[in-house]
Amino acid sequence: MRARLIAAFAAVYVVWGSTYLAIRFAVETLPPLLMAGARFAVAGVILLLWSRLRNRDGGPTRLDWRTGFVSGGLLLLGGNGGVVWAEQRVPSGIAALLVAVVPLWMVLLDWLRPGGRRPPVPVFAGLGLGLVGLAMLVGPDGFHGHGDVSGLGAVVLMLASLSWAVGSLFTQRSPRASTGVNGAATQMLCGGLCLVAAAVAAGEPAHLDLAHASSRSVLAFLYLVTFGSLVGFTAYVYLLAHTTAAKAATYAYVNPVIAVVLGWSLANEPVSARTLIAAAVILGGVAIITVARETVTAPEQERAAA
Repeated sequence: MRARLIAAFAAVYVVWGSTYLAIRFAVETLPPLLMAGARFAVAGVILLLWSRLRNRDGGPTRLDWRTGFVSGGLLLLGGNGGVVWAEQRVPSGIAALLVAVVPLWMVLLDWLRPGGRRPPVPVFAGLGLGLVGLAMLVGPDGFHGHGDVSGLGAVVLMLASLSWAVGSLFTQRSPRASTGVNGAATQMLCGGLCLVAAAVAAGEPAHLDLAHASSRSVLAFLYLVTFGSLVGFTAYVYLLAHTTAAKAATYAYVNPVIAVVLGWSLANEPVSARTLIAAAVILGGVAIITVARETVTAPEQERAAA
């Protein structure tokens, strides 16, 4: 179990950090929602076939499909769909930084739910730091179309991170899937089909021209299917089932660093001093929130175990 947890954290930390640049390359010549939908649908089918070939616990149950439809819609249509759309307007490294606010949403959602717990004072300090960092990153010019970061893109990424946080909490509190593979497969297939439906509604199939798709976009798509979905997303679903949502969300510390470095080195994305300072402020706020939440929940878990 410990080795699996370490491998899952490593996959989520490192692989997901690289997917932001892969998404940017993929959407250069492929419609964003259609690309994302195909990515997850293909990965979901592959996992389902693998589950069948193993022939141990059978295919997904009706409960697996129901949970997969809701969580897949929240995580992939709302969460990943917002990211791929926004990366047409926002550099990949900046997108990763804006998505790093997922733990902030989780704190607020946990507080606002019926019977929710009021966060301790350090969490409020972390929330304040996170908001300050976001303001620094976007800047007032971003909402007028003159800044380095698109204001509209930033808003979409904030909503995407909210959808991802809701989906993560829903997944963790839902009945456990019949198997981990079945849980990940139903989420990816249902979420992928939701993304394809959204792409059709947006008229994206009319803009798909595979004959003129660049090799870089095609290779990025294949990378997203294999490493981003089959490896990264499956590892994240495993973490949600075997650890707390707050610990699983610590990928938000590492992903932006990897995404910024890759975007700067491989795609010539600018990295200004303001970006670096804002990144430090945002990640500092996220770290304070996570540490404070773990400090508070640990005694409660010990009492429950006793």
